[in-house]
Amino acid sequence: MTSALFIVSEDGYWGEECIEPLTSLTDAGVDVTVATPTGGVPVVDERSVDPDEVGEELAERVVEVHENDERLQNPEPIARVDADEYDAVVFPGGHGTAWDVNQDRHARQALLQAVAGDDSKALVVCHAVGILGFTREADGSFLVEGREVTGFPNEWEEGIVDDDDLMPDGRKLPYWVEDEVKAAGGVWDAELDSDTSVTVDGDLITARGPGSSAAAAQTLLDELDAN
Repeated sequence: MTSALFIVSEDGYWGEECIEPLTSLTDAGVDVTVATPTGGVPVVDERSVDPDEVGEELAERVVEVHENDERLQNPEPIARVDADEYDAVVFPGGHGTAWDVNQDRHARQALLQAVAGDDSKALVVCHAVGILGFTREADGSFLVEGREVTGFPNEWEEGIVDDDDLMPDGRKLPYWVEDEVKAAGGVWDAELDSDTSVTVDGDLITARGPGSSAAAAQTLLDELDAN
C-alpha cells in the first residue's frame, strides 16, 4: 500500500492545506501517518476555520476532520518516524510552520530523504515552502538551489503583516518565504496570474497556497502513480 507522512505544525497549520491533501490521499487508498515536532496535537490556524475568511462549508469541513481524525489527534513525534518508510512526505502550510516545522532538523531531514529517495516524493505547501530556505544537502549546498518552486508570495504577505512584520495575532513573522527561498537559490515563480500554482521539479512538488491544495494533492497522486 502506498504510504504518506504528513508533518503538521503545532503553531498553526492552515486548514485547507492539510485537510484537502489528507482526505484526498486517504480516499485514494493511501495509508497516512501524521507527525508533529513534539508529538503534540497540531493546532489549526483560527483564520483558516473562520467562515468569514474561508466560507462556512470549508470551515465546517476542516473543523470536523481536525477534531475527529484519529491521525491528527494522535500524531507521532517527528524524531521517531523514518521518512524512508514512506512513499511521500507532505508538509501542509500555515504561518505556524515558520516557528516550528521549518526550523526542525528532523523535518528538514525528512524532506531530504523524500527528495533523495528512488521513488519517494515530497509535497510542500504555502508557508511550509520556507523550509527550503534552511534545508541543506550533506555537502552544504541548499536542496532548493536551481530548482523551480512556488510558494506563498511576498505580495500576499504584505496584506497580512504590518510594517513591523507583526501578524494579526501579535506574533512577529521571523522571515518571508519568498525571500528565504530565493536567497537559497530557488527559481521562484508563484504564478500570480493563475488561479492555482503547483510546480514539479523532480521529486519535489511545491504549491502556492490554500487555493492550490486540491491541485497539489492530485499532482502528488499522479506523480506517485507514475512511479
